[in-house]
Amino acid sequence: MAEAEAVQLKEEGNRHFQLQDYKAATKSYSQALKLTKDKALLATLYRNRAACGLKTESYVQAASDASRAIDINSSDIKALYRRCQALEHLGKLDQAFKDVQRCATLEPRNQNFQETLRRLNTSIQEKLRVQFSTNSRVQKMFEILLDENSEADKLEKAANNLIVLGREEAGAQMIFQNNGVGLLLQLMDTKRPELVLAAVRTLSGMCSGHRARATVILHAVRVDRICGLMAVENEEMSLAVCNLLQAIIDSLSGEDKREHRGKDEALVLDTKKDLKQITSHLLDMLVSKKVSGQGRDQALNLLNKNVPRKDLAIHDNSRTIYVVDNGLRKILKVVGQVPDLPSCLPLTDNTRMLASILINKLYDDLRCDPERDHFRKICEEYITGKFDPQDMDKNVIAIQTVSGILQGPFDLGNQLLGLKGVMELMVALCGSEREVDQLVAVEALIHASTKLNRATFIITNGVSLLKDIYKTTKNEKIKICTLVGLCKLGSAGGTDYGLRQFAEGSTEKLAKQCRKWLCNASIDTRTRRWAVEGLAYLTLDADVKDDFVQDIPALQAMFELAKASTADKTILYSVATTLVNCTNSYDVKEVIPELVQLAKFSKQHVPEEHPKDKKDFIDMRVKRLLKAGVTSALACMVKADSAILTDQTKELLARVFLALCDNPKDRGTIVAQGGGKALIPLALEGTDVGKVKAAHALAKIAAVSNPDIAFPGERVYEVVRPLVSLLDTQRDGLQNYEALLGLTNLSGRSDKLRQKIFKERALPDIENYMFENHDQLRQAATECMCNMVVNKEVQERFLADGNDRLKLVVLLCGEDDDKVQNAAAGALAMLTAAHKKLCLKMTQVTTQWLEILQRLCLHDRLSVQHRGLVIAYNLLAADAELAKKLVESELLEILTVVGKQEPDEKKAAVVQTARECLIKCMDYGFIKPVS
Repeated sequence: MAEAEAVQLKEEGNRHFQLQDYKAATKSYSQALKLTKDKALLATLYRNRAACGLKTESYVQAASDASRAIDINSSDIKALYRRCQALEHLGKLDQAFKDVQRCATLEPRNQNFQETLRRLNTSIQEKLRVQFSTNSRVQKMFEILLDENSEADKLEKAANNLIVLGREEAGAQMIFQNNGVGLLLQLMDTKRPELVLAAVRTLSGMCSGHRARATVILHAVRVDRICGLMAVENEEMSLAVCNLLQAIIDSLSGEDKREHRGKDEALVLDTKKDLKQITSHLLDMLVSKKVSGQGRDQALNLLNKNVPRKDLAIHDNSRTIYVVDNGLRKILKVVGQVPDLPSCLPLTDNTRMLASILINKLYDDLRCDPERDHFRKICEEYITGKFDPQDMDKNVIAIQTVSGILQGPFDLGNQLLGLKGVMELMVALCGSEREVDQLVAVEALIHASTKLNRATFIITNGVSLLKDIYKTTKNEKIKICTLVGLCKLGSAGGTDYGLRQFAEGSTEKLAKQCRKWLCNASIDTRTRRWAVEGLAYLTLDADVKDDFVQDIPALQAMFELAKASTADKTILYSVATTLVNCTNSYDVKEVIPELVQLAKFSKQHVPEEHPKDKKDFIDMRVKRLLKAGVTSALACMVKADSAILTDQTKELLARVFLALCDNPKDRGTIVAQGGGKALIPLALEGTDVGKVKAAHALAKIAAVSNPDIAFPGERVYEVVRPLVSLLDTQRDGLQNYEALLGLTNLSGRSDKLRQKIFKERALPDIENYMFENHDQLRQAATECMCNMVVNKEVQERFLADGNDRLKLVVLLCGEDDDKVQNAAAGALAMLTAAHKKLCLKMTQVTTQWLEILQRLCLHDRLSVQHRGLVIAYNLLAADAELAKKLVESELLEILTVVGKQEPDEKKAAVVQTARECLIKCMDYGFIKPVS
């Protein structure tokens, strides 16, 4: 019974194979293999399953199945040839050659075998040639690099060639097989920076995407040596070693995403121990005085990238738990470093911020409350352990640690602020005579005052101290930090006019001082940056932003600072935030009147709008910003490096651009100052909100500007995709409408642009909006289609059977809206002029076609009438039978009446087209001229 069923399953598999359903065929053959012990049938089933493997590109499986068939019958010519094909795809040319050689011996007249034999022979010869030349090249490179007398240019060339070779799989394998790792270690022993750098970069290429090689290299070079190299002052070296470690980590953790076959696939390596060792050494680097600031930054970067889970859906967060248990105190030590204290570790400007980011990522990666409580307890024990009435330095470090945590997981920082004595110690340090104490305390107060309830506490307890420091200190850095602290406290109520924190006029005084510092070119950039940051907080107040936009020198000073500081992300973010505040382009919650009444009734606070936040004032501020040259400053900021221009900053810039483009009269100025070009990258990269805002601003510009001027050269093609992305039901009606207007303008420029719009799959969306109930959306979509139908591919869509595209256009010609009729008639005129088939199809899509055509030919609006007459002419010219049908209707009378009119300047085209229609009828012999 089982044997009979196996034969039946084999036949079923053959049928599936003939129908090209290879998965089903494989399943049938696999089931049959379990039921039979007959050797001949087994060989056939394995051979057939191998054929399925070749079809589905499962070459390893195909080679294995063919081998099993050959084990049963060594002369199975089909199995031999199928294994040859599989081995060739797997790159095992020598083994494939042996198989096809056996096939050719068994069937010497088979041309297919002979051709494969020749092809494989050629491929093997080429592979050997490359292999031997690569081997000799590798040896020669190492000879040059290890020879102390080699010339500098030869050294550089050999080093670069080695790096390039290491990045290619074949080259990396060649270096590895020729004792390359040992030779690279010799290069590293030379201590010559350029040779060490070349060795590190080559090793990095060799590790990429190869777990076994990465493991050997890690053990040969040793983690402590790698970390020691990363700890050096040389930034280039530190970064190169960081890349090497990242390549090793990716390969060991399987992040390289490369498919391994054959021997590599068979290797089962337990990499957890190696990964743990790397993590342990990186954590030790954080607190070592021997490590440079650059090295510490790279160690933090590696921990940030590799410890927290990339996807929270993954259950295992053991790496984070390990780091929390074994390294959190070390990270807290970095966060708590105070540069002015003698015990401070070597740092860069970014070290403490990177440590704060790592704390934030670790905290977010915890899965449950017990894990978060454990994390919090470690932080509490570390901070309270630093409190010492006898040692002021320890107290300062404790507050600096709290300040760093507040820049990371804010909720945790907020809990730590509630620890007994923390807020009191902050306020006490403000009153200290040591400048370092004051600076740390002021920065901590700034970070602590983000939450309104904390800000209220600090206003009650610490503002007088901040004011005293501001008045008495001679240290410019502390003075400005204090000012930013006061600015932040003053803006704690946000845009709510009813929650002003300071007395009337106080925030204006602070802003005036910020503007004064901003305009003072003799002050260094870092100090002026703090002034912009102060304004970023204060401009939430409408009085402050109104004063600021009237101070043209201060505005221009800020713009110049932004242009000159495209390498400083803090300045770019602060300038962008200030401009968002000035243009009111931040998100505003919709005020529901019923809820306001309810809040008043229950005596709850109701947010109040400042009188100067009304539209008239906003429009005035936008005008002044444009006059001061805001667009060129924004265009300059957009060009900043992607690492500096964060996605959040891009979103802020997009918001500002959208606010500037609101008035159509201002769009010409924005285009003239390079705003159109600057918006394209903002619409293609960044946050989802930012891309939509930038696309909307592009749509506003594209709708009213000449595309050749607004987006010169090839840039105009980049505008299409952002505009098409706005044709989405999730976007609001205004965005849909202005995107359609923009696309209408673009599609009217050239067929290349129409082709681009078509390729971006905008046609179905445009058609959807032609069905809209909203008059303006329907009109805009129809006008866009009117331009699009000139394109041949769009015409082919109308020619295709089984769609109602032509019917929709014909019915829109019968609408009451003149603009919709005009656009639809234009589209129909071009379609019927392009294809005779569409003329005949038009008469079949709806029974109302003749009535609609007659209405068009009698229309009051001359442009619509002219288009109707052009359609009539196209139908008359398309087919004699159709022309006869038209002549027998009332259309002949209409054409006669229109054709007899005296053509004045306005009606010339209409009368001429009607007369051409009548001449066509005469040509057919349907009518005769009156003598």
